[in-house]
Amino acid sequence: MKPSSKPSEGKRFILSSVTFIFFLCALASINEIRFESLFKLGRCALSNAPLPLNSSSEMSTLAPNSSSDDIRILIGILTLPDQYHRRHFLRLIYGTQTPVGAQVDVKFVFCNLTKEDQKVLVALEIMRYDDIIILNCKENMNNGKTYTFFSSLPEIFNSSDRPYPPYHYVMKGDDDTYLRLDKLVESLRPLPREDLYYGYVIPCPSMDPFVHYMSGMGYLVSWDIAEWIRESEIPKNHLEGPEDKVFGEWLRDGHRAKNRFNAKWSMYNYPEPPTRCTHELWPDTIAVHLLKNQEKWIHTLKYFNVTTNLKPSKLYHIP
Repeated sequence: MKPSSKPSEGKRFILSSVTFIFFLCALASINEIRFESLFKLGRCALSNAPLPLNSSSEMSTLAPNSSSDDIRILIGILTLPDQYHRRHFLRLIYGTQTPVGAQVDVKFVFCNLTKEDQKVLVALEIMRYDDIIILNCKENMNNGKTYTFFSSLPEIFNSSDRPYPPYHYVMKGDDDTYLRLDKLVESLRPLPREDLYYGYVIPCPSMDPFVHYMSGMGYLVSWDIAEWIRESEIPKNHLEGPEDKVFGEWLRDGHRAKNRFNAKWSMYNYPEPPTRCTHELWPDTIAVHLLKNQEKWIHTLKYFNVTTNLKPSKLYHIP
């Protein structure tokens, strides 16, 4: 009787299995080395690639579903270099608004820095938020600051690598004005995008935008008027005086702003103390002016329920 071949066959099977396992391990090691090399190469390439244009922390309320055809608005809030707390507060106010179908960029505007601490603190703000315009002027209210703001815009923003005009509208606002951006955008949709002058008509009882001028709480013009201000001699020769009144006189003397829109009473002064320029808070509000203290701001923000989109979380409890 021949001896059984089963033990030798078992040994061959075990040896073949071990050999196959070693082959798989070797193959996996080679692929791991190749994958790691490709991963490092890709990571290196990404670190050297330019950041996308919207990677800046600039305070832009560009709606997620907006397109290049949407309204583009620049809001310049004229303020002072030392108003750090006010700027941070306003960043909360405007950074939490997302108007649909529009790009609204909010910038804080002031003249040249004059103190050593400003040079450090304002520089840090710019590095973090990129929402400040420093004009080449001496700080003032009614001696040409508004002119310097509007006349500087074409040089700052006109560029071959961005749409023209860079903004359809430019608004000058005060830092004690609360703007509701969705209502502002909604009111602008049916309006012309050229030769437009928009705001709250002064004097307060008037409803005719062609008689006098728009209040400095927040007035808006189309981009072509900003370019005209830069090129025309009329504004250059008339800088002194109440800035909103002087602005209206430029347009009158230059025969500009044939399209005008009176946003009264969607724009108004805070209701207390009552005057001919005040109005009660109401749902169709675009702007509330003269919010001179925290109490008035909180009352206004509570009325418009600005925290309604606060998401529930285990991290906090706000009754």
